[in-house]
Amino acid sequence: MSDPRQIVVLCGAVSPEREVSLRSGRAVASVLPGSRLIELETNSLPDWLSAGQHVVLPVIHGDYGEDGRVQAELEARGIAFAGCSAEASRVCIDKVATKQRMRAAGVPVVPEVAFAGTAKPIADRLIAELGEELVIKPADKGSSVGLYVLRGRAQVAAALAEIPAAGQWMAERRLQGREMSIGLLDGRAMGLVEIVPLTGVYDYKTKYTKGSSEYRFPAPVEPLLAVAIATAAEKLFAACDCRDFARADVFLEPDGRFYFLEINTCPA
Repeated sequence: MSDPRQIVVLCGAVSPEREVSLRSGRAVASVLPGSRLIELETNSLPDWLSAGQHVVLPVIHGDYGEDGRVQAELEARGIAFAGCSAEASRVCIDKVATKQRMRAAGVPVVPEVAFAGTAKPIADRLIAELGEELVIKPADKGSSVGLYVLRGRAQVAAALAEIPAAGQWMAERRLQGREMSIGLLDGRAMGLVEIVPLTGVYDYKTKYTKGSSEYRFPAPVEPLLAVAIATAAEKLFAACDCRDFARADVFLEPDGRFYFLEINTCPA
């Protein structure tokens, strides 16, 4: 017997990633016959959504969608939805909390310095701990929003001065090599994709400007190394209590070592 409930695709909402979410939602709805696309104008669920009539597919990147808020509202109303739970989403949007779970599960990550925008470290401290080539980014945003790729004390100091007081941030040493991504479905790793930004940096503009990046699938990686990356990605999925689907971002250095950056519960 078929399920009589209609699939409702939610996208939009209010966040720095709204436009990306709208594009993703429209693409998803276009390949789901009979689904209903709702482009949210606020960070709240429509009153008419019903547990008995609807199943929701949230395609809301960043705030409200990936931070667990929309999932918490759906759970409270008893409405079935695809993707990770509210709790898993709250963990995964927080890159520092995610890295703590990675370490506990034996998934390779690089050291970080986490800080609040109201208590920024000095440039010399970051360089002493992490080296002169750094990445600074928000600890709780997606889509490469607010990403700084830096080299040398002058650039690090300038970026720290520019970072707003609001929010949580983190710094890591800049990884050198090949950026990759791997999808996960029901906890099983799928194909490994190599991302080649033509500008050299996979930032927000490069990620969402057509023709600015190449995506190589399957990634040209030695089979045993690809298996190792897939196994680690599955450990990460389980460690963060993810469900249904996610995407993990990983960096492969020239010496063959790889490090995971994060896991996305609502991949674009």
